[in-house]
Amino acid sequence: MPLPLNRIVIYARDVETTVAFYEKHFGFDVLRLPGDRIVELVARGGGANIMVHAAAKSVKTGQVTVKLTFDVEDVSEFRAASAQKGLVFGPEHVADGYSYANAKDPNGNNISVSSRAFRKD
Repeated sequence: MPLPLNRIVIYARDVETTVAFYEKHFGFDVLRLPGDRIVELVARGGGANIMVHAAAKSVKTGQVTVKLTFDVEDVSEFRAASAQKGLVFGPEHVADGYSYANAKDPNGNNISVSSRAFRKD
């Protein structure tokens, strides 16, 4: 089953400056949903979107500020199948109409699976 990489999460100290940078220099469209803490930068010509999320004070920028997020329709099912293959995700978190779970790659980079792309408005 192919898993397209369509979203990259960037943790930023200053969300608005980060959003403006990618909008201005790379032509992303800004998508803000009411009540959502994430600002999504939509790639106009296709490709991966960037999701900008406020960084916690404990996050050291430049070290762990990017998370690769893979779209899956059913996070619970994917977590279970991944665990059988040796990749254990943390707990499933429920957000605004979707869920996600986190893990790390072999190099310690943050990754997640998310059903955000399949949520109903």
